[in-house]
Amino acid sequence: MRYDKRGTGLSDRSVSDFSINTRVLDLEAVVDHLKLRRCALWGLSEGGPVAIAYAARHPRRVSRLILYGTFARMNPTPERQETIDALVALVRAEWGLGSRTLSDLFMPGGSPEEVQGFVKLEQEGATSADAAAMLKANVETDVFDLLAQVKAPTLVLHVKGDLVIPFELGRELAGSIPNARLMPIEGDRHVPDEEGRLQMRQAILDFLLEDEHEKDKEEPSAPAVTDPASPLTILFTDMESSTALTQRLGDAKAQELVRAHNTIVRDALSAHAGSEIKHTGDGIMASFAAASTALTCAIAIQRGVEEAQGDTPFRVRIGLNAGEPIAEENDLFGTAVQLAARICAQAEPAQILASDVVRQLVAGKDFLFSDRGDIALRGFEDPVRLYEVRWWED
Repeated sequence: MRYDKRGTGLSDRSVSDFSINTRVLDLEAVVDHLKLRRCALWGLSEGGPVAIAYAARHPRRVSRLILYGTFARMNPTPERQETIDALVALVRAEWGLGSRTLSDLFMPGGSPEEVQGFVKLEQEGATSADAAAMLKANVETDVFDLLAQVKAPTLVLHVKGDLVIPFELGRELAGSIPNARLMPIEGDRHVPDEEGRLQMRQAILDFLLEDEHEKDKEEPSAPAVTDPASPLTILFTDMESSTALTQRLGDAKAQELVRAHNTIVRDALSAHAGSEIKHTGDGIMASFAAASTALTCAIAIQRGVEEAQGDTPFRVRIGLNAGEPIAEENDLFGTAVQLAARICAQAEPAQILASDVVRQLVAGKDFLFSDRGDIALRGFEDPVRLYEVRWWED
C-alpha cells in the first residue's frame, strides 16, 4: 500500500505545513486507519526521513525498513545550497520549466517518453507553490539524531551516481542505523531505469523474505534470541574518510579498498573467535566473548591494514567497549553498543581506542595502554575514560 503525501496526488493542495513532524503524523494516521499492528515500511526519496522518524517513534510496529535514494540530512555545501535555492525559485516561478529541469536531474539520459511522463506527473501531481515548499522543507529536514533509535532491520538502496541525493548520504544512513546494510545500485538516475528497478525488486524481495528463509533453516528447537545479559566486548571499525576516497578515486577504486578492509577484518575475526554482527557501510561491527581476544583481533586488524598498504593507502579506526547488550534478530543493541560506536568515531585513523571497562577486563595480560583522559562523547551525559591500545612494534 502507498499513499499520496500531503500536497500531492489526490491529497489536498495549498498545504502550509510540510514539517517532518506533520508528515509523520500523516503516516501515523494512515497506519492507524488500516489497523496495521506491524508492517514493513518503505521510504522512497523524500519519504525516507518520514519513514525513519516513524520507525524510531514506533519500533514495535515496524518489522523491516527499506530506504531508497534518501537521506537523514542534506547538509549541503554553500555552493550546493545556492543551486537548491535557485531551483526552488524556478519551480515556484515557472513550474513548466522547473519540472523539466527536475526531470534532467532525476533521470539524466531519459527517453522523450520518460521525460514527458515525468513532467506531466510533476505538474499534475502538485502546484508550483506546494512543489517549491516541499523542496525547501526537504533541504531543512534533519532526522540524523533518530538513526540510532531505529531498531528494525534496514535495507538501504542507493544509486551510486545519483545527482539528486548523493551516494554518500546513503552510506551515512547505512553506517548510522544500528541494523542496516547498504546495497549500491549502478547508474546515475534518481528515478531508476528498468535494470535498476529489477535490482531493487529482487533485493527488496530477498530482504523481506529473510525471516522465512531463516525459519526454514532452523531446527524446531532453535532459540530465537540469545541470552540478552551475556557479557560481550563490542568492536567497531571505520575506514578513514571513505567519502573523500570515493570522490578522489571513483566508485570502483574506492570499493576495492572497502573490500580489502572487509577481508582483513573478517580474516582477523575468524582467527580470533569474533562474530561479525553487521557491515556498517564504512566499517564492521563485531562481538567477542572475551575482551582479550577482542583486543588481540583489533591489533591484528591494524597490522593487517598496515601490511596491505599499496599505491592507494587507507587507514582504519577501531573502538571497543564491553557490557551486556541486548540481542535481538541477530543484532545487538543498547548502551554498550552505542558507546563502542562513539569510541570508534573518537579514534584517530590507525588508532585503537578502548573504554576503561575493557582495560580492566584484560588487566595483567600484557596489553599496553595509554591514558587519553575523560572524553565527552555525543549522546552521553558524563565524560568517558578512554585508553589508546598500543599495536605497533618498535
